[in-house]
Amino acid sequence: MFSKINWDVLGITASVLCAIHCAVLPLALASLPILGINIIHNAYFEYGMIFLAFLIGSQALLHGFRRHHRRLLPLLLFTGGMLLLVAKQIWHTYELRFLPFAVVLIVGAHIVNYWLSRPAATAETAEIPGGSDSRPSENESLVRTGDQAA
Repeated sequence: MFSKINWDVLGITASVLCAIHCAVLPLALASLPILGINIIHNAYFEYGMIFLAFLIGSQALLHGFRRHHRRLLPLLLFTGGMLLLVAKQIWHTYELRFLPFAVVLIVGAHIVNYWLSRPAATAETAEIPGGSDSRPSENESLVRTGDQAA
């Protein structure tokens, strides 16, 4: 049924859901402590969401890195975003300062990875000398083998 999963779309969705959780959930669910339910600032829930975002994001970005582009920029952006998410858990006072930058970095990493993984992007980088795909094309390998035989 689902033969291909677009990990970047899944990663962006998880990041946006995390941002919505962090921004809206405290306002919408302020009455939950009255009912004895505590999701807001629950360390287990927060670290679980960060771990889920890390798993999905890592899968998406490593797939793009290995199969399509070999560029470090998406991985660096994602790492920075994940570090900020962990920092927001450690330093609660600065949570609202870290969170927007973390979300922008993580979503940005997935967008850059998506753009670099497109067929047009990989074809363009293959033509750049010293680009990410420095393997010779089929015609170039035939020319090189013909040059060695002569």
